[in-house]
Amino acid sequence: MTEQPVPELSSSEFKIYNRMAEHMDLFHDRFRHTWNVIYSAASCGKRPEGMSIRQFLNAGLQFCEHLHLHHSIEEMHIFPVLARKMPAFREELELLTQHKEIHAGLNQFGAYLKACVSGDQELRMTELKALMDSFGTVLWTHLSEEVEQLGAENMRKYWTPAEMKTMPM
Repeated sequence: MTEQPVPELSSSEFKIYNRMAEHMDLFHDRFRHTWNVIYSAASCGKRPEGMSIRQFLNAGLQFCEHLHLHHSIEEMHIFPVLARKMPAFREELELLTQHKEIHAGLNQFGAYLKACVSGDQELRMTELKALMDSFGTVLWTHLSEEVEQLGAENMRKYWTPAEMKTMPM
């Protein structure tokens, strides 16, 4: 049995179905930007020009706090709604498993930064990079896959335009 071709979405339908992906990608772009600033510094062994050590450490800590908050909101308010029809957002599957893997590394990263802020640990860029490497691949995969799942072509498989308008995001 061959699958019937799906009609092309009109521009207004695409906008309705793609709204959550676009919204999520805005958040994810901020995470990517901050990650790149910190990771680049950790890779080359020096902070960005004009950024004090305190500002650098605080940027890392804010990254941790913002990502924890972002995932908490998703898990409490967004994923349960999506999971009603979309298997990828169910607790036992990929996206939530990725959250757990990300937070295992993120927690160590945050603890290291806090120890550097308190003076209990000297900031070593090689250690910082190693900590970031421990969860970087799963983080970047997650940032892409989550937006892909929320994209118009996928969302239309599960939701009507009227349902899309009631989504919590």
